[in-house]
Amino acid sequence: MPPDLIAHLLHHAEHRPQRMALREGNRELNYAELAYRVLAMAAALRQMGIKPQARLIVWANKRLETVVALLAALAADIVFVPLHPALRAPQVRDIFNRAQAHGLLVDAPHAVALGFSEPFTGELRFSPHPDQLPQELPETEVSTHPPALSNGDPHRLAALLYTSGSTGLPKGVMVTRANLNGGANAVSRYLDLNAHDELLAILPLSFDYGLSQITTALTVGAGITLQDYLLPNDLKKPLLDGGITVMAGTPGLLIPLARQAWLSEAPNLRLITNSGGKLPVASVHALRSTRPQTKIFLMYGLTEAFRASFLPPQEVDDHPDSIGRAFEGSHLELVDATGRLLPAQAAGEGELLQGGPLVTAGYFNDPEATAQRFRAPPAGWPHPEDDRVVYSGDRMRRDAQGRLYFLGRMDEQIKSQGMRVSPEEIEGVALQFDGVTEALAFGYQTDGEETRIGLVVAPETIATNALQTWLQARLAPFQMPAATVAVDALPRSNNGKLDRQASRALFLDRRAASSTKRASSPNSGTLAP
Repeated sequence: MPPDLIAHLLHHAEHRPQRMALREGNRELNYAELAYRVLAMAAALRQMGIKPQARLIVWANKRLETVVALLAALAADIVFVPLHPALRAPQVRDIFNRAQAHGLLVDAPHAVALGFSEPFTGELRFSPHPDQLPQELPETEVSTHPPALSNGDPHRLAALLYTSGSTGLPKGVMVTRANLNGGANAVSRYLDLNAHDELLAILPLSFDYGLSQITTALTVGAGITLQDYLLPNDLKKPLLDGGITVMAGTPGLLIPLARQAWLSEAPNLRLITNSGGKLPVASVHALRSTRPQTKIFLMYGLTEAFRASFLPPQEVDDHPDSIGRAFEGSHLELVDATGRLLPAQAAGEGELLQGGPLVTAGYFNDPEATAQRFRAPPAGWPHPEDDRVVYSGDRMRRDAQGRLYFLGRMDEQIKSQGMRVSPEEIEGVALQFDGVTEALAFGYQTDGEETRIGLVVAPETIATNALQTWLQARLAPFQMPAATVAVDALPRSNNGKLDRQASRALFLDRRAASSTKRASSPNSGTLAP
C-alpha cells in the first residue's frame, strides 16, 4: 500500500522544509509551513467537534487556505467534500443535506453567496450549517501525530467528490484513502514526476483531475502553483516566468491554448496532460508543432475510479486520437452489447469496464445507483483479485496493439469543461422559468471544438435571452447552455417520449441557419445568447 499523503507531507517538511510547496499569486508556503498549517487546522477541526469520518463541505475559491483545509480534513480523518466554487447556494444546500454533512468551510465571497453580509478576510470560516453564520476556527496546539496516521485503515473514506450522472442530481463518489494514495502514486509514477517539478494547478479542486494535481505533487515533494483560468493569456505569466514544468488541462483549456504563439517560449514546460474529454486531433498536432520538446500525455479516467489509461508520449504523433492503454494496476476490458467480455487485448468495440485498486467505494447513501454502476466482473474477467468493476458507460474501440479510442457516451451525460453534467439537472431549472413547458439539453460539437451544451425549449414564445439570464443565475458556468432555441413543440419518438437526438438535430439546423443568416445580414437576429 502506498504511503499516506499526510505522511508524504510530513516527510517533505522534515527533509526539505524550505522547498516551496504551494504558491498563489505573491503568497506561498514552503513544506514546513504547509505541514504546520495543515496540522493546526486539523486540530482546530477536531476541537470544533467534527468527528472522524464526518463529512465536511469545503466551498471556497482556489487559494492557499482551501488546499490547507482539504489536507487538514485528511489529517484529522474527516471526509472532505470539495465543491466547485461556481455552484449556486441552493445547489450547495442540497449537497450539504444529501452528504449528511457536519459542517462547511467557506471563504468570504461564498459566505456572501449564502446570504451572510458580515465581511471577513484571510482564513476560511466554519459553520455547522449553510444557514448559520460562519465563525473563526479556534487557535490550537499543533499535534505532530494526527489521528489519520495511526488508524492505518486504507478503506476509510477520504473524500466525497460530487459528480453528475447521466440522470438526476450529482452523486457523491466515495473515495477511500487507498484510492487517493494509490491514484497519486500511480499517476506520479507514469508521468515520472519528481521533487524538482513545478505543477500548474488550473483545474477546480472539486474535480478529481484537479485534485490530482495536489496529491501527485505532494507524493513527490514538487511545487504547486494555484492559478485560475478564464482566457489563454491568464497562463502566459506562470508558463513563461513561473518555472512551470507540468501543466494539466481539459480540451476546453488546451484547444485555445494550442493556438497561442507565445506557448513556444515557455522555457521549462516538459509535460502537458489532457483528460476530462477527447482532445481534437488538430489541437494535438498544434501542441506538438508548437512544443515539439514537450511530452504530451493523452489520458482517460472516471471519477468513480480516478485515472484509467494513458498514451505514451512517443505514440502521440502516430495515434493522436487514442487514450492509450491501462497503466500498471489499472484493469481495463470491453464488453459487447450483451454484456459478454471481449477477448483480452483483442481488437473490437464495446463498453469500457475498469477494475483494480483505484475503483472507489460507490456512491454515498445511494445503493441503487451504486449497484447499477459498480458490479461483479463479467464471466471470464482476467483479473481474479477484482471483486467489483465500474461500468463506465463509455463506448470504446480497441486496436490490435491494445490502444483504446473513445467513441462516445452510451447515455446522454454531457462532458462540459471537463465536468460531467446531467442534462436533466439543466432541464429541471429551465422548466422553472415562467412559461416553459418542455426542455431538453444535450451536448454538441462543431468544427473540432470542445463539447458545448445546447438547450431546446417550448413553446416558441419563450424569450430565450431572458431564459439564458435566468439560467445563468441558477447554474454553474460549466452547466450553462451555449445557446437556446425555442420551438412550438419538442420532437417526440414513436412511443411519445421526448426525442433528445431529434432535438439536437433541430437545434443544430437552427444554429446553422442562424449562422447563414448572420453572414448574409449583419443586422439579423441570432440564437440566444
